[in-house]
Amino acid sequence: MLSQTTKKTETSGSLTAKTSTGRGAETAGSPRATGAETAPRRKGRVLLVEDEEDLVKSLSYSLEAAGYQVCSALDGTTALQLAAAQPPDIVLLDLMLPDISGLEVCRRIRAGGQTTQPIVIMVTARGEEVDRVVGFEVGADDYLVKPFSVRELLLRMVARQRAQPVPDEHDATPATGSAPGKGRITVGNLEVDPDSHQVFINGDEIHVSALEMRLLLHLLAQPGKVRYRRELLTEVWGYHPEVSSRTLDTHVKRLRQKLADAGAHIHTVRGVGYRIVAQAAAPHD
Repeated sequence: MLSQTTKKTETSGSLTAKTSTGRGAETAGSPRATGAETAPRRKGRVLLVEDEEDLVKSLSYSLEAAGYQVCSALDGTTALQLAAAQPPDIVLLDLMLPDISGLEVCRRIRAGGQTTQPIVIMVTARGEEVDRVVGFEVGADDYLVKPFSVRELLLRMVARQRAQPVPDEHDATPATGSAPGKGRITVGNLEVDPDSHQVFINGDEIHVSALEMRLLLHLLAQPGKVRYRRELLTEVWGYHPEVSSRTLDTHVKRLRQKLADAGAHIHTVRGVGYRIVAQAAAPHD
């Protein structure tokens, strides 16, 4: 088990970049990763955002041994610079950082508008339900509480990567909507392009997170059919005990808000789950 250690405040803008051999860390003053970028890409690129240097070293070694490329930032500012300069496949994100919170880092990553969004796994000592709920609300894909085992972290990473590609379920023409050319799905004034990770309302693009896109596509895969709560929690989030029905309801609420009037196409089937249909639901749904 990895033990939680005392937080140390680092100078804002410092960056820890790991070599592919996992031998210690080097500190630099610019958002540039070294070493890991020269290694052949295997399982994907990981951005580790953590201000405990000992934990950075041990995690980086384990991740590289498992086949990931790793670069790490000791603060939120550097993490955002790295994410913009060279988008990672996975972000392992601590919440308590010396400059800006991990929640804000996640929020800015999700608001960045990149076509391909990284998997964000929050790794933190804050394990209360409200912390988990807020983490998922700002766009986290998973939430792991310290202390934790490296094996569990690696298993969660693999599970999230398996869930990341959206199945070609949208290729089938839905019964209550239409899917014109190149896999685009339309229901009323809502249009979704899974290939480019784009959502349009009346032709205007709106931003949704990777998790919100997965949720939307699972509903769109079988328009008119009820998707049960347990089914959505398993297929969209993957099975783990931290995700509750409250988390699902919160994400549906936020997705409806982003979709504006098109959010009325998502119907609540009380006590059962949700479905998406061409006919807008009544406001109380």
